[in-house]
Amino acid sequence: MRLRLLLLIALVVPFVVAPPTEAAAHPRLVVQVLSNRADLVSGGDVLVAVQVPQHVEPGDVRVMAGGTDVTKRFAVREDGRFEGLVTGLDVGRTVLRASAPGARAGRIAVVNHPNGGPVFSGPQTQHYRCQEGAVDDLCDQPATYDYLYRSTDPLTTDLQPYDPENPPSDVATTTTDEGVEVPFVVRREQGFQDRDRYTILTLFRPGSPWRAWAPQDQWNHKLLVTHGGGCGASYAPGSPPTADYSGTLEGAPGVTPSYVTAIGLGFAVLSTALDNTGHNCSVAMNAESVLMAKERLVERYGALRYTIGTGCSGGSIAQHTVANAYPGIYQGLITSCSYPDTFTAGAQFADYHLLRLYFEDPSRWAPGVVWTEPQMAQVEGHASHLNAVVADEGLFKAALNPENACSGTVDPVAGDPSTRYDSETNPGGVRCSVLDLLVNQLGRRPESVWTPQEKAAGHGFGGIPFSNDGVLYGLSALKAGTITAAQFVDLNAKLGGLDVDAVPTPTRITGDPGAIANAYRTGLINEANHLDEVAMINHGGPDPGVAHDYAHAFWTQERLMADQGNTDNRVMWFGPTPLIGDVSWANEALVAMDRWLAAVEADGSREPLADKVAADRPADVTDRCVVAQAADACDVSELQVLQTRLSTPRQEAGGPVANDNVACRLKPLVRDDFSFMLVPFSDAEWATLEATFPHGVCDWSVPGQGQGPAETWLRYGKADGSPAYGGLDLPPVPDNSAGGLLSPAFAEMLRK
Repeated sequence: MRLRLLLLIALVVPFVVAPPTEAAAHPRLVVQVLSNRADLVSGGDVLVAVQVPQHVEPGDVRVMAGGTDVTKRFAVREDGRFEGLVTGLDVGRTVLRASAPGARAGRIAVVNHPNGGPVFSGPQTQHYRCQEGAVDDLCDQPATYDYLYRSTDPLTTDLQPYDPENPPSDVATTTTDEGVEVPFVVRREQGFQDRDRYTILTLFRPGSPWRAWAPQDQWNHKLLVTHGGGCGASYAPGSPPTADYSGTLEGAPGVTPSYVTAIGLGFAVLSTALDNTGHNCSVAMNAESVLMAKERLVERYGALRYTIGTGCSGGSIAQHTVANAYPGIYQGLITSCSYPDTFTAGAQFADYHLLRLYFEDPSRWAPGVVWTEPQMAQVEGHASHLNAVVADEGLFKAALNPENACSGTVDPVAGDPSTRYDSETNPGGVRCSVLDLLVNQLGRRPESVWTPQEKAAGHGFGGIPFSNDGVLYGLSALKAGTITAAQFVDLNAKLGGLDVDAVPTPTRITGDPGAIANAYRTGLINEANHLDEVAMINHGGPDPGVAHDYAHAFWTQERLMADQGNTDNRVMWFGPTPLIGDVSWANEALVAMDRWLAAVEADGSREPLADKVAADRPADVTDRCVVAQAADACDVSELQVLQTRLSTPRQEAGGPVANDNVACRLKPLVRDDFSFMLVPFSDAEWATLEATFPHGVCDWSVPGQGQGPAETWLRYGKADGSPAYGGLDLPPVPDNSAGGLLSPAFAEMLRK
């Protein structure tokens, strides 16, 4: 017994008498950046919290920003955190340091960027016309605030101007999804970031305070981001597409826009001019502007739970590509009139443009060759040649034409076009082609292929990210016997291509290999390889010939299947209303998406987020055919029958159904590959084909040139301010940062 007692004393005494370690005696203060990644802060301010150990009094904590004492900015807030908005940060790196007696100091490095940008999108275009009222050459201007309201008149569904000093008598009341009943009065904040406009809308009680740590209680801490359509380049500020392209036919009597529905439920609604692809067709700038605006929202309004995007056409492109290339900016996507990205549809429309030049000019047809409209449509993979006309006229020509009169290239007062590119008189001018807007992503064309205009300008223009070299247009029609060998040969021999100025050439487009690879790398071509943690609802309807057929939604579906092996995180709705399926679906999808994300947020399991997104989809949120009542009667395969899934020129040439190969690899042209023909090519016809395809023809059985997944969170500027063409990886997300951008349930998205 004595021996056992001595052994017990020997074991216990060291723990009793040993002095406490420094870490135990002096726990560390933890400094947390809430409003963004600590290395991507902008605008000179940042929302910060300090975790204070239990034995330390918050009043004893001192906070420094570099050499400036900012302690007065901090206090214990209503949410219990020791929190403050640090302002006046210089551009560049600043260390935030918190210290207190009896505790080890905590610190975090913040990198602040100008309010006028850029943050990660790379060097900005030198030519830019700021708005009247700008206070500097980055278009900065103080934010303004006004009020709107919803009327009790059921036919007036858009928001109306509201004067707090003279309130109208028809103000509606709304009850949020958390049961807070308030007058349907909205405060609209409008300002400038990244040299362009943003707007934030929230239910608001005029005269009552709102701080990030004490928001008004009608806000549910959820965010809806709205987007615009099209694809274009601009060199002047535009307008945020707050109401446009949400898929609810804004302005139609009795139809409530989905952004108004969201506000009534307690959401904040945010939009930036740069998230409108028709104004700015750059995934990096789409992402940058939304991230900057979300940072401001967190700093002024409070922490976010999750963010949902909504939009049609280009609005679907912005959502799909930003979510894939910059994971964490969105947690849910509501897409309609859907495309997965710009450049796979762009390759389709480039084909349409070239086919039109041939089909619509019978003087180019060889003697004895005659084309009917149904034959043209079959080569194009569509039900009607009208689709090619609309896509070309409405989408392709303006986007690729460098001499297009895009905003900012003409003096609005004098009408002076001297800044705009002209191939003959001003080759060094501003080019309105989206390829040049995207030069940081695509890179410049190598000197070895410079045109006289590029030589005169002293630099290569934006690289061409697609090719039609080797594409056997009309191959499926030839196999079906609906076109003749003479038609097939004549079409392919005379189709030709386009040069960097979108001018027709007799030779095919070979593209710029670096730009093609960069289009995939940067996410401009979306292979959907980072979308498994995002919930998606796509709704659409029949295409009446406006280049938005539902097949584009299937492209995304095919790519998700190839990457994930399933599409459990996406549902597809198809209805009778052209393009959008049903006028009520944008609102219905918003409510469904909110339920879906709330279920993921509440899922406390240890499963990966991607598994939660798939597993927590509400049981009634499924693929849908025509009407909700028939939802159980259809799946995606049946959708393709009901919708009459359409094709593309490249798919009709043997290309993949995912339409994600914009520059095929080549194989030799072999006569035996055409053994299916009842009447073989004549020797003259074969010689013409050999001359047309000197490099070979498409081998669709292998991935295309440069084809591969997108890299996430790329930056396009080097430390010295020069461009990083094709992008460089941003560092990993700094520890203890971005905690306010999304709830902990989704936090791993930012680290993907």
